[in-house]
Amino acid sequence: MLPFLKANLRWLAAGFLLLFCGCFGQTFVVALSGGAIRREFGLSDGAFGALYAGVTLASALALAGLGGLIDRWPAQRVVSLAAGLLAAGAAGLALAPNLPILASSLFLLRLAGQGLMLQTAYTLLGRWFSAERGRAVSLAALGLNAGQACLPLGFVAAAAFLGWRGPWLGIAVLLVLVALPLARHLVRRERVPEETARSGPAAGATRAEALADPFLYLLLLAMLPPSFIGNTIFFHQAHLAESRGWPPEVLAAAFPPYAVATLVFLLVAGRLVDRFSGLALLPLYLVPFGLACLILGGIGAPWAAFAFMLLYGVTDGISLTLFGALWPEVYGTRHLGAIRGAIVAIMVLGTALGPFLSGLLIDAGVPFAGIVTGMGLYCLIVSGAFCLGRRRLAAHLRGRRFAAA
Repeated sequence: MLPFLKANLRWLAAGFLLLFCGCFGQTFVVALSGGAIRREFGLSDGAFGALYAGVTLASALALAGLGGLIDRWPAQRVVSLAAGLLAAGAAGLALAPNLPILASSLFLLRLAGQGLMLQTAYTLLGRWFSAERGRAVSLAALGLNAGQACLPLGFVAAAAFLGWRGPWLGIAVLLVLVALPLARHLVRRERVPEETARSGPAAGATRAEALADPFLYLLLLAMLPPSFIGNTIFFHQAHLAESRGWPPEVLAAAFPPYAVATLVFLLVAGRLVDRFSGLALLPLYLVPFGLACLILGGIGAPWAAFAFMLLYGVTDGISLTLFGALWPEVYGTRHLGAIRGAIVAIMVLGTALGPFLSGLLIDAGVPFAGIVTGMGLYCLIVSGAFCLGRRRLAAHLRGRRFAAA
């Protein structure tokens, strides 16, 4: 591990930084201001969920068109675009005087954070590494892990002194003065894997071929739950805490054990992907998350939040590695940016529907605990289906007409 780190520190640090900065546009950070935003702008759970779903859907559509930029533009230019949009979204949220500015700012946060930052980081890592792609992705994805570990408590502490708007202004300044120059410096040198250098230009499917492949949508059934369900729960965490009579700090305090579990299983999954493949891990990685949702949905004691976050960390650690390693393994790297842009757009659409639909159900009187329980059952059913159908999926992969790099 140490020689690998020394030889590739520049590129691993670039992925780490981009993934860390992407956290600023993800739901687990944005939702920390959700209660204050609803009160200040007079929005119900359903109304705010609809607004958030709308801007997330718009960001997904925009990302589908922008995702291929990383295949054509220099990495520095794409990084500048992503960081600039993210900073603009954070500053806009800090200063938003009305609903149109609020919506525009949320759109930029979702497009740049949930979308472009992650898209750029994972595409570059998939292109830079081949034989040890799983290890590289798992190490760089520690940036997400670090953000999940420190940003919730840090944001809550800052908001206690500065109000809910103050931390967002600080985020904008940090992105412009620190993150953007450093990221541009780190990505200016390209890394070419030895396998690519020996065999010539990378092979792989086009975006049209990938989107026409039914196997893609089966994979998405298994890859969507961590972001879809996690996004839904984090978005409504204030409602969950209020309905259970928990202090608002309970879920924020549960992030450190989640981060530890994610850290451990990020590293474990990286080694397993390089040894067995991402497809080999796919059938079972949702089981801990399914159990986590059943615990959170069925138990009202505060310890359920910690058990949920711990088990979610197991699945999320594996998921973060799979998300970086699975798509180049299946569809190659030649058009990886365009393919991943379409995939991320579909996944972002899923994360948009979660808060919207659950917000409508909450407004209609459906207990959020029952919604969480249902999502846990979905995870276990999908995991069982993939276990039963793993041989057929493997046969389909072997028969594809496009080669993965």
